[in-house]
Amino acid sequence: MSLSWTLECSGCGQTRGAEGLPSVCEACAQPYLVRYAAAPSPEIKRLLRERRGTMWRFREWLPLADGEEPVTLGEGGTPLLRVDRIAARYGFQELLVKEEGTNPTGSFKARGLAAAVTRAVRAGASRFVVPTAGNAGIALAAYAARAGASARVYAPANTPPTILAQIRSFGADLVLLDGHIGDCGTAARTYAADSGAIDVSTLREPYRIEGKKTLGLELAEQGNWTLPDAIVYPTGGGTGLIGMWKAFQELRAAGWLRGRGGGGDGAGALPRMYSVQSSGCAPVVKAFEERLDRCTPWPEPWTVASGLRVPGPFGDRLMLRALRESGGGAVAVSDEALTAAARELQTAEGIDAAPEGGAALAAAVELKRRGAMRPSDRVVLFNTGAGWLYRG
Repeated sequence: MSLSWTLECSGCGQTRGAEGLPSVCEACAQPYLVRYAAAPSPEIKRLLRERRGTMWRFREWLPLADGEEPVTLGEGGTPLLRVDRIAARYGFQELLVKEEGTNPTGSFKARGLAAAVTRAVRAGASRFVVPTAGNAGIALAAYAARAGASARVYAPANTPPTILAQIRSFGADLVLLDGHIGDCGTAARTYAADSGAIDVSTLREPYRIEGKKTLGLELAEQGNWTLPDAIVYPTGGGTGLIGMWKAFQELRAAGWLRGRGGGGDGAGALPRMYSVQSSGCAPVVKAFEERLDRCTPWPEPWTVASGLRVPGPFGDRLMLRALRESGGGAVAVSDEALTAAARELQTAEGIDAAPEGGAALAAAVELKRRGAMRPSDRVVLFNTGAGWLYRG
């Protein structure tokens, strides 16, 4: 099968073909990124109206060979919801929430794992492993089952019980460890080396980012090919933030954007990207504020937002680069603030927000208070998962 993309190391720039089951760069151990031979023509936009509303409607932007069918459960195509009551309360003219809790496995992780499993099974994989703070484990379990493959998931023992029950319900081999996701990552890599399972940890294979990239593609389409002024994104491992920034750059280069997000000639400003973390685990915020290009692992990480409990993200360089290139920033909020904001999204707007979604709202309010956001900005917040997964 001829593949229309290559892989480029995000660290040293080394390139290689996409055949087989690539992991990190052999030369410098940094993540590979997908680079396509050609960008889709803007004329393809008209085809989107005729396709089913999943992330695979953007197949020309994704790592699929001609005629190839993905491993899918109908992921993507999530709503972009105005939250006018909350906007008025805090002085925003246009505040929107990208509601990822409507994905098949209850979170945005469905996008990345659908893409990763699709490529891996096409290359012959039948066994997978992932460390998780929760939602990635559910997604891998479901997509491995969909592909007829097996999955092992390593999770912290203090992961919310509803999430653990979901992982088990899809038939995955769930292993609980005392510690955090970094400890689970070490165990997953050991298991992969010993068993031959494919490790689909964040950024340790190149295709989860391509699935997460569809967050940005959908935002552009939902905005009639314009982009918001600012995006507030709850950040743990960071593939969504990295993937969106990659999507925006690709869309602009291909001439798909217009207006506020970039002219038809590919010019124009892209959104300011803001990372939000919990004050109990904020390695990206600390590195950004100290003007570093790498994160120092956070000691004794803790937050009720389990998806933000990532003390040493592997994609730190790429996240920090995106924040700075976009003119954005990073902010930490307390668990009390993010919990209250998640509740506010539920009671004021009917959005069943995960704690991470609450963090995005709390961060937007704080960024506006600091003057980083103007009342006239069009601001998109991400609710990355369903709140019900955290209860029970």
